Amino acid sequence: MSTSSQPVIVTLGNPNTGKSTLFNALTGMRQKVGNFPGVTVEHLRGETTIGERHVKVVDLPGTYSLAAQSPDEMVAIDVLLGRIEEVGHPDAILVVVDANNLRRNLFLASQVLELPLPVVVALNMIDVAKSQGATIDAAALSAALGAPVVPMCAARGEGLDDLRRALETALDGTAAARKPVDPALHDAAAGLAQELSSPDDTVSTLEAVRALIDAGGYAETRLLHKRPAAASRLAAIREQLGQGRSLATLEARNRYSWINAIVNEVEQRASDVTRHSDRIDRVLNHPVLGSALFVFTMAVIFQSVFAWAAPLMDAIDGWSGSLGELVAAHVDSPLLASFLTDGVIAGVGSVLVFLPQIIILFAFIILLEDTGYMSRAAFLMDRLMRWCGLSGQSFIPMLSSFACAVPGIMSTRVIPGRRDRIATIIAAPFMTCSARLPVYALLIAAFVPPHKYLGGWVNLQGLVLLGFYLLGMVAGILTAYLLHRTILRGPTASFLLELPPYRLPNPRSVLIKLYGRALIFLKRAGTIIFSIAIVIWFLASFPQASPVSAPVGDPQAQVRHRQATLEQSYLGTASKTVAPLFEPLGWDWKITAAVIASFPAREVVIAVLGTLYAIDAEDEGSLIDRIKQSRWPDGRLVFSLPMALGLMVFYALCLQCVATIAVMRRETNTWRWPLFAWVYMTTLGYIGALLCFQIGSAITAA
Repeated sequence: MSTSSQPVIVTLGNPNTGKSTLFNALTGMRQKVGNFPGVTVEHLRGETTIGERHVKVVDLPGTYSLAAQSPDEMVAIDVLLGRIEEVGHPDAILVVVDANNLRRNLFLASQVLELPLPVVVALNMIDVAKSQGATIDAAALSAALGAPVVPMCAARGEGLDDLRRALETALDGTAAARKPVDPALHDAAAGLAQELSSPDDTVSTLEAVRALIDAGGYAETRLLHKRPAAASRLAAIREQLGQGRSLATLEARNRYSWINAIVNEVEQRASDVTRHSDRIDRVLNHPVLGSALFVFTMAVIFQSVFAWAAPLMDAIDGWSGSLGELVAAHVDSPLLASFLTDGVIAGVGSVLVFLPQIIILFAFIILLEDTGYMSRAAFLMDRLMRWCGLSGQSFIPMLSSFACAVPGIMSTRVIPGRRDRIATIIAAPFMTCSARLPVYALLIAAFVPPHKYLGGWVNLQGLVLLGFYLLGMVAGILTAYLLHRTILRGPTASFLLELPPYRLPNPRSVLIKLYGRALIFLKRAGTIIFSIAIVIWFLASFPQASPVSAPVGDPQAQVRHRQATLEQSYLGTASKTVAPLFEPLGWDWKITAAVIASFPAREVVIAVLGTLYAIDAEDEGSLIDRIKQSRWPDGRLVFSLPMALGLMVFYALCLQCVATIAVMRRETNTWRWPLFAWVYMTTLGYIGALLCFQIGSAITAA
């Protein structure tokens, strides 16, 4: 049991069983995202109250079995065995089962039930099962499994109190004696584990079972790494038990025979129920109608991002400006006042102003995921993915990259072929992540007219934003196509996808997920962006220029002094040195400085521009007002529509994210692919910005 005073409950289940919704219902806001040491597995940890106990709940990623083919997949076994120090030893296991897919879900449950730990089975989505004509005898199922079974609907909160009581009983008791599905295999594995164990390194029965069954899997690989001599024993036991047949095949046969007997006993299913979801799928999965609906849905989302967020953005911008004025009025030192207003408030505030748009965008994405639509979109995109040499399986990581490329790249581990994995890893950063949204929002709001069409339902700014999202998708797909036709030639992998049932999203679960996404953005604003904003302020404020001689009482003397300091500062000097390289793109040295400073993280460009233009400002105003008035030494405006569009094209195509490059290195185990991606995407971004500015300027000048 757990060595700490706080009991530990681990949740396991197949994908699309409502496990995340149930976890959110149990833990609420008391949760955080983390990664296990040494692997890319992302898990949720939260706290809840069970009876009078404060309990830690650890939610493992969805899986169909305990077979492990990689270190990441082996983590589930290590957690169950109590070998992850930050988790501790589990006191109980909560297995979440989809009541409408009982037969398939019981495969994982049967493996977990063989562990010497208290197990509670949550029979979730019982409402969906009933709507499909299925009736399940929970008491009979509990008796057959040898574990408590709690019928529930996590999305509605139904059965949650019963589940808490079952978990409380499990924490108070001990594991029930449950007969394994294959006693001969279990006994052989137990004997092997005892034979191979030593006082310093114990081999568990579960590890021995998986090493025997999953030939070539990670459990066997890890076992033989420590005990090479065990290879002959594994081979001998496999031959004895399998008689020339694969133990994996025998496991599937034995478990499903056991499962079928149980399901036939406890489940009654009407045969004449009309599935409304099938009718909906005929439309959503139709090559033409489905694609049109997908584009229409995305268009509605991006229209809403601009239309709904504007009032909140104006409010945040107003609060940021008022706070800056308040600080400037009460701080006597001009340098300290500049640090607080231009470095801290202007730098971070210029990014926070886009929080409403990010929240609206993520709210739509979460709703589409929870309703089951996103899986349909993946199925729909399979045809397009196959054209570029991938499968619909690559669409899920790409879809995840719309939030952030890091988890998107990490999720490519579900793709079996290395060639397809690498192609998806290279294509994923082209998807428009949340870090690009502030850049698009600033420049679109500043330079794209807010024209409205169709009675105000469609606005030009939303259409332009949709266009840049589509640009990223097209660039990623074409990149995968080129890789497939050149350095990553090979056959297209097959694609199997489980379509989850349609369901209404749980408001509480949606809010919790949205809160988590917003918190991640705020943490970045409070750490990375804040730090870089301070560094940029220092580089732009030193060395200080000599005081500007001016008549007594000249209000512009301080402004001219700040402008002179900015020109000869460390940042100004360095940026002017490399500015000629970017001048063909229409960038002056300030934009060059902001773009270079944002290579660690894209959204930093807004903070840097906010700091630079706050230092250089002659009067008060928003960042949009200031960049509109920015001029070259000869009086020409720096920002124009062609230049702004080119700058957005650069950010759409360029790889500016140290975290993405680092995870590319970790996932490919080489620097070759991250360096290739950086050079390739930066070159595309530069050429795209160059063409956009030069051609656009020629057209506007004609």
